[in-house]
Amino acid sequence: MTGQRDTKAVAAAIAALAARFGNRLVTSQAVREQHGNTTTWIANEPPDAVVFPQGATDVQEIVRICAAHGVPVIPFGTGTSLEGHVNAPYGGVSIDVRDMNRVLAVHAEDFDCVVEPGITRKALNEHLRDQGLFFPVDPGADASLGGMAATRCSGTNAVRYGTMKDNVLALKVVLANGEVMSTGRRAKKSSAGYDLTRLIVGSEGTLGVITELTLKLSGILEAIAAGVCPFPSVEACCNAAILTIQSGIPVARIELLDALQVKACNAYSKLALPETPMLFVEFHGSDAGVSEQSQRFGEIAADLGGGPFDWATRLEDRTRLWQARHDAYWAGRALKPGAAAFATDVCVPISRLAACVVETQRDIAESLLTAPILGHVGDGNFHLTMLVDMADADEVARAKALHERLIARALAMDGTCTGEHGEPALAAMRAVKHALDPHGIMNPGKIVMMERAGGAHHHHLSDAETSNVRGAPR
Repeated sequence: MTGQRDTKAVAAAIAALAARFGNRLVTSQAVREQHGNTTTWIANEPPDAVVFPQGATDVQEIVRICAAHGVPVIPFGTGTSLEGHVNAPYGGVSIDVRDMNRVLAVHAEDFDCVVEPGITRKALNEHLRDQGLFFPVDPGADASLGGMAATRCSGTNAVRYGTMKDNVLALKVVLANGEVMSTGRRAKKSSAGYDLTRLIVGSEGTLGVITELTLKLSGILEAIAAGVCPFPSVEACCNAAILTIQSGIPVARIELLDALQVKACNAYSKLALPETPMLFVEFHGSDAGVSEQSQRFGEIAADLGGGPFDWATRLEDRTRLWQARHDAYWAGRALKPGAAAFATDVCVPISRLAACVVETQRDIAESLLTAPILGHVGDGNFHLTMLVDMADADEVARAKALHERLIARALAMDGTCTGEHGEPALAAMRAVKHALDPHGIMNPGKIVMMERAGGAHHHHLSDAETSNVRGAPR
């Protein structure tokens, strides 16, 4: 759905931006579509122009020009999100922060650093490596840190290190009026005022454009052990994950792949894993600690009929294993060429995980759909990648019905679908949105519905759609 747009206002804003930014403003169809997001089932919704700022003052100028003309602003990192955060349903101007990619400071003794939003996770860790530090949040894709904060991303090792909300200490944000807001200091504690950092983390560009991040760092580890463990059923996989967490074993990653997902990964990533449900696991720490954790996990797995545990001790084997996990979405898509991929995201309390996944697997079979399952099961979080022939109306209807049942099932188990909020929470979000962005120019159509100046409504997604629009790269 495309919202109404004022073509004269857009033309005036583009003319003003072109006068200021010259060839750093691009209006070619190819570049615009590249910034309209193509990794979702949602149609490409390109902005009217893309501009490439080189610093915070550039971002301020872009936002002020767009605000003066009432034109939407959509921040863009690397575009790796699977959920359409960067689509421009109302057109407007995409702010691509790729040139804002510097490390501004590293405070090794305080385990923190200050970076610009366009630097990617891998580039930051390359920069930090010689100082014995790393940034642990790993969403799979080589995403930008600004995008990771804006989407409150998670990842395979969140079970050990937390998500972005746990690893961002402070932000600088350009608000809808062009002013820069600092949300905090480097100090670990502040007991005064609202937690503005957490407000911006996960706000998806709807409240402002992130121009600087202060991040918490971790020390590089003495030992890492990883491997794969096959199980007789998805239920056994889930129960092994539950027991591992409940036993207090500090596992760094514990990822579930069902048999269909393993088959897809074998084909796509040239692996030779047994095509049965399995867990990919990784342990971090000292040599002695990792050895003990691995042994205890092996005992839990064996009790549930799992094993043998296959260790990937060489760095290149470990890298290949996790790259295959990170490529699981693309591997899944290759199972049904030409189909649209409909990614889902639910999370339940870990004690309910096995029941939720088993019921969902039965539901997929009864719905006659192709939908491999994978998940960050240490957090009780799992995804289906439903592969849907959009030309088959019956299959589309079955997929939507399955998705709605999945959400209902998760909610009934005290879980959440990403993007599900009660009405009082939504009302509070709308109030915050209206206070910080009264004219609705900041990434309109995302998170909350409110009227834009000129009477055009934001596209408000149904529950089934909402759970698909929030999330992070996998």
